[in-house]
Amino acid sequence: MSNEADDAYAHSPVPEGVTVPGWRVGLIVASFSIGLPDFLNGSHNALALGFSGAVIAALLAGLILCAGGSMTAIVSVRTRLSTYLLVRRSFGTGGAALINTVIALIHFCWFGVNASFFGEAMVEAARANGLPGNFAAFVVLGSILMMGSTVIGFRALDRLALVAVPLLAAILLAVVVVTLETHGFVTAPDSNPPEPMTLGIAVSALIGAYMLAVATMPDLSRYTSSQRGAIASMALSFPIATPLMMTAAAIPALATHETSVMKLVTAYGFGTPVLFLLVLPTWTVNALNLYSSSLSLGSTFPKVRQLVFTLAGGTIGTILALMGILEAFIPFVLFLGLIIPPIAAIYVIDAWTRYRRADAAESLRGLPRFDWRAIATWAISVVVAVLGTYKGWTITTVPALDATIIAGLIYAALRAR
Repeated sequence: MSNEADDAYAHSPVPEGVTVPGWRVGLIVASFSIGLPDFLNGSHNALALGFSGAVIAALLAGLILCAGGSMTAIVSVRTRLSTYLLVRRSFGTGGAALINTVIALIHFCWFGVNASFFGEAMVEAARANGLPGNFAAFVVLGSILMMGSTVIGFRALDRLALVAVPLLAAILLAVVVVTLETHGFVTAPDSNPPEPMTLGIAVSALIGAYMLAVATMPDLSRYTSSQRGAIASMALSFPIATPLMMTAAAIPALATHETSVMKLVTAYGFGTPVLFLLVLPTWTVNALNLYSSSLSLGSTFPKVRQLVFTLAGGTIGTILALMGILEAFIPFVLFLGLIIPPIAAIYVIDAWTRYRRADAAESLRGLPRFDWRAIATWAISVVVAVLGTYKGWTITTVPALDATIIAGLIYAALRAR
């Protein structure tokens, strides 16, 4: 499942001879749940809901993500097509360009989130050593380094991520252990949480944080050897990793009322090297964000060099970081939970209905420029879901799930005409 292989099968089905067992995909997906954004998300949920509420939210989100991931994974195993190709045959060639641009912009936003974490970690490292630290300067420096590593080639960093994820997990476990020894086990929610939320909103925030991975799961799962393996890979990932990560975030957040793991690491005296280990995954993830977005936009605008998209994405992400995207993190992931699920719902419905018996390669030929039914479904479902979220209209109390249901109902109605 190398980047070279992704490029080789970018416009055609993956051949059976290069498939892998589902557990390998499951481990990769599980690693998505271990990161600094996940700690921040879990901390906010815990402060608003308390320990039991945060764990219940994580369990529900893990099950919903598992169900969604299983559906997108099964589609990809049946077709061996990438997300780009699945979107292309549902939305049309021009419609896919629109969706690709939206997904690329989301990657830029995630770049800003991780650049913010980098800046925060460097500020804490400077303070721990009695040095002045400027957040903006560190964000700009970190972004330049991340853009540079992407342009030069991030494959070495990508391999380093295989070591970084277990190290990050070990650091988070150490934070939990020290918190329990120092402050005990606190379960009550904060009387004045930074982000007040209901259980449904908390579940939606968790779904939104991982929904991009679910929607683009075919890029990984098309290499899975069987449908059973695809389902197993999802069962081994979200339902296990998400609750564990949220529990690891909830315990220190409730005991200390602190949502920044960097500040906790500094307060517990773990030292500057640990801060650098914490920031390593943000570097690798941001290199992947720029790589994925440049590939997506490169397919949409083939006349523009990928370097331009890499630099543009890094610049936009840096600006978002300096504007304070981290302070709007919960609204950001909630919004992702509204705009991404309809995309996955549409190509999954198509795979089970009009393309159910079609040959995967043949289904990509003669596509229209725009499929107005798919585009209209996506636009209407996003508008309805956004209005529902902020007006209090809800079907399930979970906005991300509402967006998926609305998209399914609208698409089915439009296809029936």
